[in-house]
Amino acid sequence: MAPEVGRARHIAVSSTGDIYVKLERLRNGNGILVLREDGNGKGKIVDSFGNFIGTGIAIKNGYLYASSNDDVFRYKLNDKNQVVDRAHPEKIISGLVNRRQHESKSIALDNAGNIYVNIGAPSNSCQMQDRAVGSMGMDPCPILDSAAAIWQFKADKQNQTYADGVRYCTGIRNIVGLDWNNDVNELYAMQHGRDDLFRMFPKYYDSVQSAELPAEEFLLVKKGSNFGWPYCYFDQQQGNKVLAPEYGGDGKKVDRCAGMDKPLIGFPGHWAPNGLLFYTGNMFPEKYKHGAFIAFHGSWNRAPLRQAGYNVVFVPMKDGKPSGQWEIFADGFAGVERINSTRDAQHRPCGLAQAPDGSIYITDDVKGTIYKIIYTGK
Repeated sequence: MAPEVGRARHIAVSSTGDIYVKLERLRNGNGILVLREDGNGKGKIVDSFGNFIGTGIAIKNGYLYASSNDDVFRYKLNDKNQVVDRAHPEKIISGLVNRRQHESKSIALDNAGNIYVNIGAPSNSCQMQDRAVGSMGMDPCPILDSAAAIWQFKADKQNQTYADGVRYCTGIRNIVGLDWNNDVNELYAMQHGRDDLFRMFPKYYDSVQSAELPAEEFLLVKKGSNFGWPYCYFDQQQGNKVLAPEYGGDGKKVDRCAGMDKPLIGFPGHWAPNGLLFYTGNMFPEKYKHGAFIAFHGSWNRAPLRQAGYNVVFVPMKDGKPSGQWEIFADGFAGVERINSTRDAQHRPCGLAQAPDGSIYITDDVKGTIYKIIYTGK
């Protein structure tokens, strides 16, 4: 639909069809692009604003919300869903943890005036020496005080800090895909699992196990949920939360993880889920209604197995729970048959959004291509 707009992260579409794209790097000094389709289905950049990089972007109740890696802003929209004052957004949240690892701030809004912000852990597994071979974990993990969680804030209150928010859930390593499911009024998220089980603890894992584990987790997030990071991870092969080796685990021991919240689905390890969207449109066949689309960014650390992901999958849903097997919905983004390094991939899916007509947009944060998927019948 639109080629090479820059490193496009998440995306939001207004009721009038304007497409707002958040950029990971500034383009001509701006971090938000506005695209509009011409009569031939091609997108054209018609505006840009916002002098900050980041990931999160959403539209709700007459406002455009956008995040940097430290703060969250909102812009008033007029009756045509166009930004009223591009130069002076309201800063609604500031001072969020940003230590250059898992720093992106994904956002989602509910129907009761709240906004949810992911604050990823600036760490792999809360080791005393991050990513060092054999280094044990800090216990308790100090990161849990201000990160490794999703925080809830008011969507209409300016200048909020941690003190104004609520730690809605804890025990997450990093969430990028985040969405509010209006069918059941609940928050859902996609967790990036931890790395380096074999490299750091070869006593308990071989390289193939480390390539497949741990799962990328599809989470139903309720207030007070604890998903166990850094003490636990989800092993999709055993179907259980197990104790991390940094805290005395051996790949099988459950111990303190017995009471941790489990995911709805454990996807293959290291696929890197970056986008989540619940489909409410009428364009696609009935099987897709109420289901979840997930954009996988693609792996970098599945050796000796092939790198994988680089696709969009679909999960059928009923009453807020998976109602069937997930399937690959769109593939081929990488553009090459075998990926040895992420640099080999020509495109990597990141953000998802639904258009007013029920079509779906997918962003790519390598070259910035934006894809539009439509359904025209058999």
